[in-house]
Amino acid sequence: MLDGVLFFPVTPFTAAGEVDTERLAQHIATGVDAGPGGVFAACGTGEFHALDTDEVRTVVRTTVDVVGGRVPVYAGAGGSLAQAKSFARAAAEAGADGLLLLPPYLVEMPQAGLVAYTRAVAAVTDLPLIVYNRNNARYTEASAVEVAQIPNVVGFKDGTGDFDRVGRIVRAVYDALAPSGKPFQFFNGLPTAEVSQQAFRAIGVTLYSSATFAFAPDLALAFYQALETGNEQLSEALSRAFFHPLVRLRDKVPGYPVALIKAGVALEGLDAGPVRPPLIDAAPEDVEELRTIIAAGRAVLAEALAAPSVR
Repeated sequence: MLDGVLFFPVTPFTAAGEVDTERLAQHIATGVDAGPGGVFAACGTGEFHALDTDEVRTVVRTTVDVVGGRVPVYAGAGGSLAQAKSFARAAAEAGADGLLLLPPYLVEMPQAGLVAYTRAVAAVTDLPLIVYNRNNARYTEASAVEVAQIPNVVGFKDGTGDFDRVGRIVRAVYDALAPSGKPFQFFNGLPTAEVSQQAFRAIGVTLYSSATFAFAPDLALAFYQALETGNEQLSEALSRAFFHPLVRLRDKVPGYPVALIKAGVALEGLDAGPVRPPLIDAAPEDVEELRTIIAAGRAVLAEALAAPSVR
């Protein structure tokens, strides 16, 4: 079972547009040394949408080798049914511990079709699989219960922020699985999940993915610990100085939830290269604003660490 802050690394590319395995290994090593609860490679922040099967295999294998079994490594699969199966097999071959099933490409679908898609991907591997509730892949209580009962489906990640529906799904799934005792986890997968995590905790969802961890693990971990210990003064200060300004900057341009993370990784000393089309790199002025936001967050953290009563 997963615990702690979940690390979603970027996928570094060379200037020629190839996967940069050397920089990827450095990125993963730095992140894992900081202490996440799991690593999710080749997922949304890792530009899953722009990778082919061989690249997924390379990214996952590099990640698995660097992690060395210290924490679980999950890999992204999704898109067309054929692509999702191909990615799932490649991730398993590369040594992944589990899969995050991202939405099917483009099409709207009935709930029976969404369940069938999940079953079909889950059937090609024995790896634990987490479904991702967002965009066109939105589960109802009934369909969430149905997929939760697939033997290797072990989790549900929400990217909708529909607290009414998700709260009911949480209750329905736990009630349905109670007789079997099957372990199952929910987590918050909204972009910059820290800004919505207090609301998710209110409906029983304590895990969340952190894109911030990819470039500022100190801030991500400090916020997580503040939530866990009930330190509202610190969580509110970090939200005010860092997370809320980051969200405002992120919302300026479609695709910035990835491009800004790559820019942040570069600001921390590791050039992760460009994003792939259709995303665009962060504008220079936005990178400078990001630099200012990171500094403001670290100033809050430094003040908190210097004041024992705030810790």
